Amino acid sequence: MHRYSKFTLLREILVWIIAIIVLSPFYFLVNIALKSRKESVDTLAYVPVANPSLDNFIHVLTSETAGTLYLGLFNSLLIAAVAVCGLVIFGSATAYVLSRRFSRLSKTAYYMVAAGIIVPAQLGLVPLYVGAEALGLLGSAVGLGIIYIAALMPLSVFLYGGFVRSLPLEYEEAANIDGASRFRTYVQVVFPLLAPATGTVATMAGIIVWNDFFTPLIFLGGSENPTLPVVIYSYVGEFNIEWNNIFAVLIIGMIPITIIYLIFQKKFIQGFSGGIKS
Repeated sequence: MHRYSKFTLLREILVWIIAIIVLSPFYFLVNIALKSRKESVDTLAYVPVANPSLDNFIHVLTSETAGTLYLGLFNSLLIAAVAVCGLVIFGSATAYVLSRRFSRLSKTAYYMVAAGIIVPAQLGLVPLYVGAEALGLLGSAVGLGIIYIAALMPLSVFLYGGFVRSLPLEYEEAANIDGASRFRTYVQVVFPLLAPATGTVATMAGIIVWNDFFTPLIFLGGSENPTLPVVIYSYVGEFNIEWNNIFAVLIIGMIPITIIYLIFQKKFIQGFSGGIKS
């Protein structure tokens, strides 16, 4: 039987300390969002709220600027959906082809695509902007989703590629013996087995796209299609900053992506831990 030792106590204390440090920003976020404007200015951030109220949430959801907030939520959801769907469809197919062709050219192409992960996106900002303008993608939520597909494709191919290589070839060989074509084998046999990798790609890409502020500011600047991070930034005024309302909007913006993560968290962890074992 496991004995409760001093080392166990020390380990539990350490875990609690780490948990408090990690969760402290979320405490500040909720604490200030529940304060009134006067209380948020007069008291320190760590001081517990005296009279918790949901007035800040009601205000940002019903004020004159609420329409912009709803539009930002819709655009962020649309852009994330377009980006995730494109990365899942094209990223998985690309990774499958490159991982199942054992030629030197395929290996070189795979490593070149994967190398795109370490290249800062800012290096290609100017040519990407010029190309997006030529294709008419500027100012469009769907167009920005397509830009994200191109920007995050190396990450998608890298994650799918590692998982495809872990799949036993027996599944595909059995399908080929039954007369299935290469495309049908991929669609009906391989892709369903990639569910853990799909969960990982969808979660990571969704979080990156949802939280990104710089790219929408550049490619949607001046248009009538702001994303949620841009809308949140608009709450910061030059002379008047209402932190209680800003934090309330931040919490509202966290809800959709948190729900997505809770749905895919099992697949997300499984996608990192390994592939299918034969």
